[in-house]
Amino acid sequence: MSSFDKNLVLRKITNFYLNSIDFNGMAAVNLCEELKVEWIDLHDGLKNLIEDDKVGILYNSSDSNSHIIRFGFEPKDIQISKLVTNELFHTCIYPLFNHLQTVLDRSLYEGEPYKLCLALGEPQLTHKSFDLSILEFYRNDPRYMYKNSDIKGYICVQDEYFESDEMAESDQILLESFGFSYDSNGNRYVSVYLRYLVSLSPEHQQIWKAKEVIGDYKLHPDYFGSTIGGSFGGGVSIFLAFLKELYIINQVAKLMKRPPLFNQDFGEYADDRPSQFSFLVRPTLEEFNNFVLLLDKILSDNINKAFFQNEVSYETEIERKDGKIEVQGKGSLKILDDWVREFFFMEDWQAWDESIKTFRDIRKRRQQPAHTIKENIFDQKYFKDQRELIIRAFKALQILRLILSKHPLVATTDIKIPKWLVEGKIWTY
Repeated sequence: MSSFDKNLVLRKITNFYLNSIDFNGMAAVNLCEELKVEWIDLHDGLKNLIEDDKVGILYNSSDSNSHIIRFGFEPKDIQISKLVTNELFHTCIYPLFNHLQTVLDRSLYEGEPYKLCLALGEPQLTHKSFDLSILEFYRNDPRYMYKNSDIKGYICVQDEYFESDEMAESDQILLESFGFSYDSNGNRYVSVYLRYLVSLSPEHQQIWKAKEVIGDYKLHPDYFGSTIGGSFGGGVSIFLAFLKELYIINQVAKLMKRPPLFNQDFGEYADDRPSQFSFLVRPTLEEFNNFVLLLDKILSDNINKAFFQNEVSYETEIERKDGKIEVQGKGSLKILDDWVREFFFMEDWQAWDESIKTFRDIRKRRQQPAHTIKENIFDQKYFKDQRELIIRAFKALQILRLILSKHPLVATTDIKIPKWLVEGKIWTY
C-alpha cells in the first residue's frame, strides 16, 4: 500500500469487529499482514482516524484484556503517543460509534437491543439499570434457578428444562451475573453489564429493555469491587447477616448441650435461604405482607420448644369473665421470654425488652393481613418499611445470641463468628 487508504483500513477493522465472536478488536499484527505494510507505515493515518473519533486503540498497557472493549479508551493523545509500541499482538484497533453508525445494518440486530449496543461500540462492561420488578419474572417461575445475595446474583434455566420440549427455547436463558445500583435518592435498581445482557435470547432482551431505566445509577460498591475493582467486597447483606445469626445461635445451643433453638437455620452459608427473603422487588402492600409472613415463619414459627427442656411452663392460666380458670398454651415467643428471664441475669433489661418487642411486633404485623381485607397498594414507602423491619429483627436476633453466649458452657468457648459480623460490615441497602 503506497499510501494510507483510510476507507480500506476502516473497512477491514469494522468487518473484523462485527464478524468476531465477542466484538473483538483487530490486532495490529493482523492488520499489518493483511495490508502488507509495516506498523510504522500506519502511524500517521491511524493518528488522524483517532483524532476524528473514527478509531480507538487499546494497548497491552491500557487494559488487562485489550481484545475487547471493557471500559472504553484512554484519551486520544495517550492513544497516539503509544503508537510507537512494538507489542503488536495485543495492540487492538476498533471502529468507533462515529464510523459504525454510518455503516451498520441495524436490521441484523432486530429484537436484540443490547447486542446492537455492542455492535455500535459500547464497552462490554457498561452497566444498564432496570426496575426491580424485572426479577419477579424469574424469581416466581420454578423453571428458573434464581440466586440473589442482595449484592449480586444469577439466573439460569433449571437442568430438567434445559433443551426440553416443555419450555420454549427462547426462555431457556442464562444471565451469568446481575447486581444492583442506586440513584441519587438511594432507590434500588437491578444492574447488568452489556456482556451478560447480550447472552439473553432476543425475546428476553426485549423484556429487559421494557424495564430499563435511564439516568445516572451508581453500582453497589461491593458488586463493583468484586466484578471490576479486583476485590472480594467488604460485607454481606442484612438478610444474610440475619441468617448467619440464626445459624450461630444453633451452634451456641449445641455448646449448651441442647437441641437447636431454631428448627431450621438455613445452613452455615445460608444455602437454603428462601428466594423471597431479600429486598422487595416491587413496593406493594402484598409483597411487604408476604415478607412479614416469611420473616415470622423464620423467627417465632421456627422456634423449637425442645430447646427449653420443660424448664419453664408451656402453659398459662387465664381467668375468664365468668371467674373460671382456663389453661392455655403459651406461644413460642412467650416461652422464649420467660426462659431468658428465668435463667439469665442482666443489670439492664432494656436491650432484651426491645428485642422481644421486635419479635412480637413482627408476629402482630403478620396477623393483621389475616384479619383485614385491603386492596393491594403500590407505594415506595414499603421499601423503607422493609429495611427498617429487617434491621430491627437482625439487631434483636443478635441480642439473643449475645445473651445465650453468657451461658457457662459457652462463655469460655471461642464461637466461630465471621470477621464481617464482628466489624459490622453489613449492607442495609
